Amino acid sequence: MIILRDIGLRRGSKLLLQDANVTIQPGQRLALIGANGSGKSSLFSLLLGELVADTGEIEGMSRLRIAHMAQEVHASGMPAGEYVWRGDSVLATLRDELQRLESAGQFDAAAPLHGQLEEIDGYSAERRSERLLQGLGFGENAAARPVSDFSGGWRIRLNLARALMTPSDVLLLDEPTNHLDLDATLWLQQWLQQYPGTLLMISHDRDFIDGTCERILQIEQQQLQAYKGNYSDFERQRAERLANQQASYEKQQRRIAEIDDFVRRFRYKATKARQAQSRLKELERMQALAPAHIDSPFDFSFPAPARSSDPLLRLDGASLGYGGPAVLAGVELHLRPGSRYGLLGKNGAGKSTLLKSLVGDLPLLAGERTAGEHCTIGYFDQQQLEALDLQASAALHLQRLSPDAREQEILNFLGGFNFRGDTATSVIAPFSGGEKARLALAMVVWQRPNLLVLDEPTNHLDLDMRHALEVALGAYEGALILVSHDRHLLRNTVDELLLVHDGRVETYADDLEGYERWILSSYRQVERTDVAAGDNSRKEKRQSAAAQREKLRPLQKTIAKTEAEMSAVETEQAAVQTRLSDTDLYSEGRKQDLAALLKREGELKARAVQLEETWLEQQEALEQLTSDPG
Repeated sequence: MIILRDIGLRRGSKLLLQDANVTIQPGQRLALIGANGSGKSSLFSLLLGELVADTGEIEGMSRLRIAHMAQEVHASGMPAGEYVWRGDSVLATLRDELQRLESAGQFDAAAPLHGQLEEIDGYSAERRSERLLQGLGFGENAAARPVSDFSGGWRIRLNLARALMTPSDVLLLDEPTNHLDLDATLWLQQWLQQYPGTLLMISHDRDFIDGTCERILQIEQQQLQAYKGNYSDFERQRAERLANQQASYEKQQRRIAEIDDFVRRFRYKATKARQAQSRLKELERMQALAPAHIDSPFDFSFPAPARSSDPLLRLDGASLGYGGPAVLAGVELHLRPGSRYGLLGKNGAGKSTLLKSLVGDLPLLAGERTAGEHCTIGYFDQQQLEALDLQASAALHLQRLSPDAREQEILNFLGGFNFRGDTATSVIAPFSGGEKARLALAMVVWQRPNLLVLDEPTNHLDLDMRHALEVALGAYEGALILVSHDRHLLRNTVDELLLVHDGRVETYADDLEGYERWILSSYRQVERTDVAAGDNSRKEKRQSAAAQREKLRPLQKTIAKTEAEMSAVETEQAAVQTRLSDTDLYSEGRKQDLAALLKREGELKARAVQLEETWLEQQEALEQLTSDPG
């Protein structure tokens, strides 16, 4: 077990942990949660030995194999598949040594390493790394491409795959779903459910936590609070605890009243669609759990749009793409006030292509895009973060959008996104990824759109901010189209699901749970096929290696015999040279001895030349057999 006893940790002037204690049992699966800046990543650094606690001690880590997900990877010409399987350092060392010995022709010395490879399932390394890459959304040929080919988000996925490849007793994952789509998130959830070691992960995806973890470890008020159960259980327990605190009572009642009112209004608008009914149940659940988020620093809403059109935006007979063959064809989509769509589909199916075409960033290849007279689009994707002016403040970003807005109005609005005081008026260059994402969302909300187009808006957002976004979107009166790997957000904010698949956009009749079952069943089918093929491949590799060793053994023995004779000739030549250097040998009485030695010297020289030629021919034959095992 791992024991953290009386841990104190300070980073700069900020106290993160004080007399914190927790015991982690072998095989437990824990989600580490807490506000941004509370010390989650620093706790990981403590466990990895990268930081030393100011006070207290950590027991039980010294003999454990730890795998963790690095947040950066440098550009490299190494193939992505090899980068992943080299996460297994024992495997990498063994294969490097095997290659060195076989390249040197030391096949007898290399033979035992084949047995060691078999013991650690080394023959399947490429297959396993490719399976990890495919599960995490990489294309079929990604394993052969150099690491330098991939962008930052995809390199982080490579680091995740490398961590999963690493044999470990403890697996530390920091926001593993941040750069994944929904399908890859579901695959990772299934993979982690089978992980036999101790799992500790930082995540702000509550459904992902619910699907993988059995305990919650919260950093709160410089302490480590452990809760039994998943995030939903934690939320209920915390709601009960906070509900008993009189100081929070009035704020709780106001928030509960707001959600009660929204549930009443929504109930009469809900259709019989399965997704809408699912959403209604979630909204009712929110009523009971609202107190768990009473102390959240986030409190914002989408103002009602000033004007609207019906329809707001439509695509008719649209073909979408980037100038070549269409990515999507025959798209018919009409967005009306109150439309609430969630987009589903595998990575690369065309979800982002559809969104970019809707907002007008990508011209249609064919068909028509018609925007209503009063259509005002609020568009969010990860590129919005890159477009922020790092030398401007959060307040200035909003001032540029609305030059006539009063400063206090802007500051009040930013307070709802937890930009207060100097944080709202200082340049944003030091902002974290989560803070930049909050600002980009604030800019979308500020413009009072009547159509929201959101592409993975929760990346980098913590749990409290996600909850606030969920509540705000729930009460939003405009139209919404959303892509997100956060199933909880989808379930609580959209009424209808669209499936982007095989070049089409179609209504998805089932609900999110049905989609999860469909995706996971497809992964299991692929895995069964892959395992069968892998078993055959591994057997073939073993047989091929054994056959190759048998084929090479006679030649290796012949070469060894030649080398031994060459060594003997060399030794005798040295002895003859020593005797020929004796001056007594050249006296009149020893002419016969001298003649015999000179004759022998000539014979040895001729034999050495003959052996060298024979050895070179044998080496050439060995090289041909090695390079052409067939």
